Amino acid sequence: MPRDVRMRGFERRHDVDEVLRLLDARLAPLPAEEVPVDRAAGRVLARGVVSAVDVPGFDRSAMDGYALRGEETFGATTYAPRTFSLRGEARPGHPFDGAVGPGEAVRVMTGAPIPTGADAVCRAEVAREEDDGATVLILEPVSPRKNVGARGEDVRAGTALLDAGRRLRPQDAGLCASVGEGRPSVVRRPRVAVLVTGDELLPPGEAPSGARIVDSNSLVLAALARRDGAADVEVERLRDDRSLVRARLAAAAARADVVLVSGGSSVGTEDHAPTLVAELGELPVHGVAMRPSSPAGVGFVDGRPVFLVPGNPVSCLCAYEFFAGPAIRRLGGRPMDWPHRRVTLPARRKLVSQVGRVDYVRVRIVDGAVEPLAVAGASILSSTVRADGAVVIERDSEGIEEGGEVEVRLY
Repeated sequence: MPRDVRMRGFERRHDVDEVLRLLDARLAPLPAEEVPVDRAAGRVLARGVVSAVDVPGFDRSAMDGYALRGEETFGATTYAPRTFSLRGEARPGHPFDGAVGPGEAVRVMTGAPIPTGADAVCRAEVAREEDDGATVLILEPVSPRKNVGARGEDVRAGTALLDAGRRLRPQDAGLCASVGEGRPSVVRRPRVAVLVTGDELLPPGEAPSGARIVDSNSLVLAALARRDGAADVEVERLRDDRSLVRARLAAAAARADVVLVSGGSSVGTEDHAPTLVAELGELPVHGVAMRPSSPAGVGFVDGRPVFLVPGNPVSCLCAYEFFAGPAIRRLGGRPMDWPHRRVTLPARRKLVSQVGRVDYVRVRIVDGAVEPLAVAGASILSSTVRADGAVVIERDSEGIEEGGEVEVRLY
């Protein structure tokens, strides 16, 4: 049983890298499931896609015009056109039922199959129908295979199209559909349970009153979990009642793939979550060498990861981004790396840190340079709204000097 830190403080704080190595070693993508292809965009492939068919499965017209034998048009000009008998018409999904012989043509629309016997398409703009559609005059030559899309020019049967581990973009899902992959195999998306503890909390939508504040952490955590690929996100708000928190924590771990506990993770008398996680499972991490969010913790109940995220809103956001977010992405088959777009810019003012801890610094971008927000409080949620992003200062650094380059993870 880990040491009870309530009203005692932490004897040791774990390095951020140590926690990430633990998660990397303990977590793997969830089992695969098949989903309808029209719901596959955004999902991660568990098995690669290999085409069993040619796409298209026939030679098709790339133009609206006339399908014919190209060599028979040689020498055609506006003043000396070549005349062809018009046999009929081919439209997408409605091929011409017959064959094109010498001196014959078939009216053809873009995407329609090229009739048997034809090998080229003359554009409609350089042709003219006469005799009430019985004949067509070709006004310029067209070489064989001109304006013809060949069978398999998009995809050849046997081609490996998409590799396992790829997150499907809309066009990827479209390609799956085009080769008949109606139910691609994808990594199951993790189910996430969010438990928010605190006697002082009111549900979102109510107004703060007296000594009570509105729960904002559940909204932030649920939205971040969905950003990172979570399927279902359940939220419960609990009083600081040890028996109640224990029962709901055990139930959440039984039905969810990831549990986030907001609040109750520090050293106060009502901070029950750490000892409860240890009782129900294991708590290898409690206390991290970082600012903010040093009371963060990582445990496992029934083999499912449980993340203790502090109640202060900025600490909550920080603990999620460093630990819970990478875990949810790993379980869903995505890279553990942060998903933020990054820019490298000079520091407008010094960004202060301390050797031995990782700092998560909220910053603004002003005139192409980075400056820290003039606020340090982990309870100041509005600071993350005023900020353009965050800079992570590693544990072996005393900070970034004015003019030094910094990498900003943009919100």
